[in-house]
Amino acid sequence: MKEDAARLAALIKVSRRAVIFTGAGMSTESGIPDFRSPGGIWTRMQPIEFKDYLSDPEARRLSWQRRLEMEETWNTVKPNDGHRAVAALVARGEASHVITQNIDGLHQQSGVPEEKLIELHGNTRYAKCLDCETRLEIAGILAHFTAHGDAPACEQCGGLVKTATISFGQPMPEAEMARAEAAVKACDLMLVLGSSLVVYPAAGFPLQAKRQGARLAILNREETPLDRFADLVINAEIGPTMGPVIDAL
Repeated sequence: MKEDAARLAALIKVSRRAVIFTGAGMSTESGIPDFRSPGGIWTRMQPIEFKDYLSDPEARRLSWQRRLEMEETWNTVKPNDGHRAVAALVARGEASHVITQNIDGLHQQSGVPEEKLIELHGNTRYAKCLDCETRLEIAGILAHFTAHGDAPACEQCGGLVKTATISFGQPMPEAEMARAEAAVKACDLMLVLGSSLVVYPAAGFPLQAKRQGARLAILNREETPLDRFADLVINAEIGPTMGPVIDAL
């Protein structure tokens, strides 16, 4: 592990503008279950398609019931050593941006500034109106759901309200995709932490960085489809690996 950490630290040291790309494996050390691993969320419950959320009141009810059941988890999980290492890299100016597939808000909690964070799949800690995009806080919506069995309509326009996450079949957020594109074009090192790199279009950014001349480092517990393109691959836990990396910088 020390050798791996030293090799990764060496890549970061010679980089002028690194971008960090994080996936679900970033947060498993905080106690948030992965989606695709055995026993993960998708092995226990079928994802709700965006078109069904729009058209089917029962699909919306089920979506909010699942969100309610996860509330205790979201309220108790905390950033782990991996999150803190990422925040340290940003604070030191070693990384220009953090592009994340995660919806848990733990990067913000660890100290990554909003202007440095790009959430490709949204955030489950608040909701949005699908029509006027007004932000709504999650506590009031869950209280309404508990009392009435459905989510309230948007107070501003009467539109459908949904967690501010990207569901299957829902268009990717244009602004965040554009921010990610710009960050990737400017980077000389792409550091992937805890992503299986199978969910597109998000997973296309590390490969894009490599094709544009950036170095690519992947730290993940399992192999990924992009390992063969990487300059460095480390199959290990993120927190125990990144701590020594920070110490070596």
